[in-house]
Amino acid sequence: MQDKIEKKLEHSELLQLKRWNTPTIYNGWEQITRQDPAREGINLEASKDFMPQMGPMVGYALTLVIEPSSSKHPQTSKEAWGAYRAYVARQKGPKIIVVQDRDKPSVIGSFWGEVNANVHRALGCVGTITDGAIRDLDEMTNSGFKALARQLCVGHAHSWPVSWGEPVQVFGQTIQPGQLIHADKHGFLAMNQEDASQVLEAARFMDNNECQTIIEAARSGAGLPTEKLLTNLDEASLRFNEAARKQFARQTEW
Repeated sequence: MQDKIEKKLEHSELLQLKRWNTPTIYNGWEQITRQDPAREGINLEASKDFMPQMGPMVGYALTLVIEPSSSKHPQTSKEAWGAYRAYVARQKGPKIIVVQDRDKPSVIGSFWGEVNANVHRALGCVGTITDGAIRDLDEMTNSGFKALARQLCVGHAHSWPVSWGEPVQVFGQTIQPGQLIHADKHGFLAMNQEDASQVLEAARFMDNNECQTIIEAARSGAGLPTEKLLTNLDEASLRFNEAARKQFARQTEW
């Protein structure tokens, strides 16, 4: 089991990342990553943010596997809770617990509720991405613990830490322990260390580039003749592309 997180960003940088939504961070990430932005890093299945009012969450992935339908785990691994909590406590925050539910596509029980949310907050965690369910929604929200999940459920069934600190599969994506995650109501983006170190500057550049070119042309187009508006948008798109290519040597969406 992996028990180490790579060098992380400064806390001030994480706070700046949290000021933008996940699509904006993605716009910067796709310019600097060597990964395929259509297949890697992002959730490939629908997720739901059950606390959108809390805004984005940013943190480093700690991974966990559960199987709420099976009663064998509580019976055969009685020390698992203590060992799992020690694993979480040893890592530096902020932390996001990424949970693979072996019962998928069924939903039998939730690892998360009022108690576990408060316990993990005390251990330096800001939220979870779980490919299963959560419960005690209001109480979890009150604890300040954000959750992206598939659905709500009533009980916990046989929720138990099965394994942790290893790669997990959630929402069609493989997540490695230690990846930087940015997540909100749109979904999540999980970055490797190389990309994480560059993504703040890249996202800031792309956000400014949009505002100074295409968005500016669109917002100032009221009352213009159609042909003039179309010309302005075409010219703004060219400026947007030129600026991005100059900065990143990459083709952009426009």
